[in-house]
Order: sequence, then structure tokens, then C-alpha cells
Amino acid sequence: MKHSYDVVVLGGGPGGLLAAIAAGRMGASVLLIERYGFLGGMSTAALVYPWMTFHDIKGEQVIKGIPQEIVDRLVARGASPGHVWDTIGVNSMLTPFDKEAYKDLALEMVREAGVDLLLHSIAAEVRLQGNKITAVTTVSPYGGRTVRGKLFVDGTGDCNLVAIAGGATVTGRPQDGKVQPMTMMFVVGGADLEPVRQYMMQHPEEFWPASRINQLDKLPLTGISGFYSIWKQYAPSYLPRDHALFFAGIHPGQVLINTTRIINKDPTDVEDIIAAEVEARGQVRDVFGFFKQHIPGFGQSYIIETGPQIGVRESRRLVGLYTLSTQDATTGRRFEDVIARNGYMIDIHDPTGKGLINLELEGGAYDIPYRSLVPQDLSNVLVAGRAISCSIEAFASLRTTPACMAIGQAAGTAAALAARHGVSPGALDPKDVQAALVEAKACLR
Repeated sequence: MKHSYDVVVLGGGPGGLLAAIAAGRMGASVLLIERYGFLGGMSTAALVYPWMTFHDIKGEQVIKGIPQEIVDRLVARGASPGHVWDTIGVNSMLTPFDKEAYKDLALEMVREAGVDLLLHSIAAEVRLQGNKITAVTTVSPYGGRTVRGKLFVDGTGDCNLVAIAGGATVTGRPQDGKVQPMTMMFVVGGADLEPVRQYMMQHPEEFWPASRINQLDKLPLTGISGFYSIWKQYAPSYLPRDHALFFAGIHPGQVLINTTRIINKDPTDVEDIIAAEVEARGQVRDVFGFFKQHIPGFGQSYIIETGPQIGVRESRRLVGLYTLSTQDATTGRRFEDVIARNGYMIDIHDPTGKGLINLELEGGAYDIPYRSLVPQDLSNVLVAGRAISCSIEAFASLRTTPACMAIGQAAGTAAALAARHGVSPGALDPKDVQAALVEAKACLR
């Protein structure tokens, strides 16, 4: 590991990982700093599964490039079936994957791109020269490091680097700052989804209205949202949920359950995150008991795994050169400085209660502009992943893994170009970024 790099990336989740790979492939010297001993972010640290979605609601693929390469390489290893129909009907397609294979592939792709790794580390301090970060100092159980960089990419998901450097961020809803609930996902084995399929066909009113129940005779069952009356009758009353949500794993008998919910906690506050972790593991126990006793096909199931950490949907967001608006997302707005596209609906989990707010993208997929990755007040920083500059509703659409991957590829590409040309990200011509992204098979139109 060196002491100075063209690009220093904080966070090895979908935004930071893709930024590091993209920048390395562009010929930049790159350091990727990650708090765990593995990469992948919420997909591997919090069991967030499956990936959804690379497509718009009509089934047109709008996210390609390095994110699609990852899927292709997992498919080649037998670690993903690729893009398959979403039987819940929230999306047209979703993408199951094996997280252990993804951990391995992520490290392989980082090595291939010539990226250096600093694992088990987080940024604790920054050195500033005006509004420019010159170095970050990390902390770790194994000793800290100070590393200089020309460009920095904040891929922490929480805008941690921007916040440490004193850059402008916002958190949660404008009226009260509350964020979407956290969830502890868990994996069970020994489940039989055939009784679930039969129950769905016999009781379609018990499930999400868009569920593809009339196609279950020919489609594999990939996702289930419902069991409304069973939940109302038998689920622990303290749980702020009104239905069960789970997904078929890629291995026989494996199911990933996304039903716990921790509300009224701030994931950037140490006391709140500790309380959330403790409460969530108790919810896992109770939710699993409910599934085992009351959901058909789960009588012989058992817990395989919970995540190393709770899943965080939302925390800080950047205040950037442009804030992607709710209207931009819902109307399918196109931008001259587009660096990624997204087709996932607006999906807001109520920050204070049981419900969901879902808004379709009436204009289809929308563009994500380069300016939303660029801070107003830090001259050599880009943000990758969910924490870009956007409204709370637009955030609820672009927070998903494929979109964060696409944004990450753009951020890393831009950082490498800015370092090469000796300019700030704000002074970089977006057309140069777009040309490099198109050459790397990203989807911009």
C-alpha cells in the first residue's frame, strides 16, 4: 500500500466498489477503504437480497456496464440465475445471487483493476486545504493510516466522508428528519415453497395486488408479499409491519426473510444503532417463530444466518450541485449530463409506522445527472451510491443496489478523469464522463 493515490474511495458497498473498479480500469491509482474484511456493502453485510432492479417496469434493461458484468460473471459460476421475473410484481425483473460467491468475485475484480485495499478501516479525520481534502486518516484495530489523494469518492452510503469534512448534507424527511426503517434480514433453510405457491393460487386476495399469481403455473416463485390475514391474526402485535415479505434463495429450501422493522432510530447515531441492532435480533426470533408456526411450508425450517449488521435503508444525503427531484423521477426526466438511469419505483417504508408508500414512475426510467454526485462545497469529492443529492422520494427509488452500482461506476470514472486532467469534478466536462461510460457499456439512453 502506498501513501498517495489518484483516487481514494471510502466504502466497499455497491457505490464504492464499482467506483474503485471503474477508476482502476481507467488507469488511476486507487485505494479502497472498507470497514469489514470483505466487500459488497448491504448485499453481503446485511443480507439485502435480491438485487432489484436492472430493468424498468416494462422489462427494458436500463442498467448495464460493470453491474451487468458482475451478474454475467456470477451466472458463469452458477451463483445467479441472472435476471428473472419478479412474482411480487413490484418490478418486472429481479436478480438473485449467492452472496459468498459475490464476496469472492468482488475481491477478484478489485485485484484485476489494480486497486489497493485497506480493510477493517474507517476514515476518522480529514486534512483540508480550503475546500479541498488532501488526506484521510483511518482507524482500525490494527492501526491507523494517513493517505493522501487527488480525488476522493464517498461510497459509505451515509455520506460519512462529506460529513467529516464539513460538507453539506441532509437527513431524512424535511418535516422531521426521520428516515426509513432499518431491517435485519435473515436466511432460513429447510423451507418448502410449494405449499406457499398453492396457498397463493387459492387465496390471491391475501397478497400484493400486482403479484403474478396467474402465472405461477409457469414462473418460478421468486418473491412473496402478503399473508395479510394470517399476519394480522398471529404475528406479534408489537411489530410495525402489516404483512410478510420474503424471497426464494438460489439454493433449494433457502429463503431470505425481509420482515423485521426498526422505526424511529437514526442509523448515524451510535446509541440508536446499538439499540436497533439489539431490537432487530429479538424481532428475528419472533418473526421466525411466526413463519415456522403459521406460514405453510416453513414447519421444518431453521435459521441459517443473520447479517453481521442491520440493514440501513436511509441516512444522510449530499447537498450537491443539483438535487434530483421527485418530479424528475416520476416523469422520466432526461438530462444532458446523464451518467446513469434507473427504473425502480418510489418505495418508501413509513419511518414511523407499518405502511408503505409506493409511486410508479409514470414516465418510465429516468436519468441521474452528474451534478447530483458533486458536492457544492468540497472541490475534490464525488459521492457514489444512495447518498447522492436527491429528494426523499427520489432517494426511495435510487437507493437500490443496481442503481447504486451504476452511480458508483460513474463516480469512479469521473474521479479518474478529473485526476488525469488535474481538474475538479465540478470543472470536468460531463461529455467526457459519458463517453468513457458508453465505452464501458453503461446504459445512458
